[in-house]
Amino acid sequence: MSAPNERSGIDRRQLFKFAGGAVLVAAGTSSGMKWLNPFSAGSVGADSVITRAPDMFLGGTDGWMGLPTTPSIGFFHPDSYAPDNFTTYIFGFRNITDLDTNQRIGQKMKAQHSAPVFWVDEFTSGNEFVVDITNLGLAVRPDLFDAHTLHWHGFRNVIPFFDGEPTGSVSVPAGTVFRYVYKPREAGTYMYHCHVEDVEHVHMGMNGMVFVRPAQNGDTELYPSGKFLYNDGNGMTGYDREFSFHLSEVWAESHWADAHIQLPEWSDYRADFAMLNGRVYPDTIAPNAPYPGGWAPGDEWTKPYMPVATDSNGDLVPPEGRPDLQYQPLSSLVNCMEGERVAMRFSNLGFKEAAMTIDGISMHVVGRDATLMRGRNGADTSYLTNTINFNAGESFDVVITAPPFTGGTGSSGQGYDVYMLYNRNFQRSNNLAPGGFGGQATEIRVYPSTAALPTQTVPNT
Repeated sequence: MSAPNERSGIDRRQLFKFAGGAVLVAAGTSSGMKWLNPFSAGSVGADSVITRAPDMFLGGTDGWMGLPTTPSIGFFHPDSYAPDNFTTYIFGFRNITDLDTNQRIGQKMKAQHSAPVFWVDEFTSGNEFVVDITNLGLAVRPDLFDAHTLHWHGFRNVIPFFDGEPTGSVSVPAGTVFRYVYKPREAGTYMYHCHVEDVEHVHMGMNGMVFVRPAQNGDTELYPSGKFLYNDGNGMTGYDREFSFHLSEVWAESHWADAHIQLPEWSDYRADFAMLNGRVYPDTIAPNAPYPGGWAPGDEWTKPYMPVATDSNGDLVPPEGRPDLQYQPLSSLVNCMEGERVAMRFSNLGFKEAAMTIDGISMHVVGRDATLMRGRNGADTSYLTNTINFNAGESFDVVITAPPFTGGTGSSGQGYDVYMLYNRNFQRSNNLAPGGFGGQATEIRVYPSTAALPTQTVPNT
């Protein structure tokens, strides 16, 4: 865990000091929460970034998630405190944008992992992206009053006030709300996380993916779908389908320690579970959480985050037959048709290096760390590979072309061919469970062109 502030003698278990200059704390919201307002208190228009509804509203809190129960890891896993269907204590974020005030408050102890993926259009003029963060508190650990922030990892030239690094910006204590305003000018794949007590908060689950869509989107002359990863000018990053893969890890001892009021020795760190989108194989190929009523894959979706159903209390609805995955709603299963170009976004906020590999399909690496693979003189530096190696805090953008459907050797016998996407680092390809399950792996299912899969309008659907 982070050391106390040596200059002030203050640590996380004492009162936090707010950095970032003068802050107006104004009550008056219907929820009773206080707003940490970085703007002047003067009159503003209804469409101002100060007063308009946020594009995304995230709540920071704690909760539980489900991981394979075998093999057990001493008394650390499964956690004896865990409610039915769950095994592991977490911190995390929840998307509470579409909830009412009472529902938002009710999401305390209902964090999800990974944190909700969201996407943003490249800033052109007047399309700032606004995110509100509220701190719902920690139900299992009320003795801790940790603040939270949103740090957009890799964002270029962010002003310190909105950076989320707590010594130079504002931290959000329990019961308050803070507004972040972004003008993202570089397309590509990023990630975000809480930067308070960052070793602990990131590992406990307060991390997820965010990506920026390029202004080039919509140009059907460069690629028929009009969808691109970057402003490439020639269509090389065009794609038909899009999937995100956020890598994270669980060290069972540290999660147990936070639930049981203990302090782990972080120098003993090891990854007991290595996850894709908060799940391990074969749970990675289980379906997404149910979609909101009336929406189905292929339908238009205009919101900048995944469509996920909630119940009357605002809680997540689990995938059918999988109550253990209630707070891990995002699947990593890739479905595509032969000949289609598939964009694959990778980000890593585990603490270990990954080597993601596809046997039988080449990956065209077109971007790294939200930067198009192109030299200063315009030279194409993209390349083909079967494995991408990347460490904590790094991201990759690749495009694959789905091979012809064989229906023969290697076929599932269920109308599609299967190719494995997995972490070649075998310490993280499974958790020593029988059958080699439990690690960072998923399936790419290639259907014949006659399958007529619905046009994809939302990633990972």
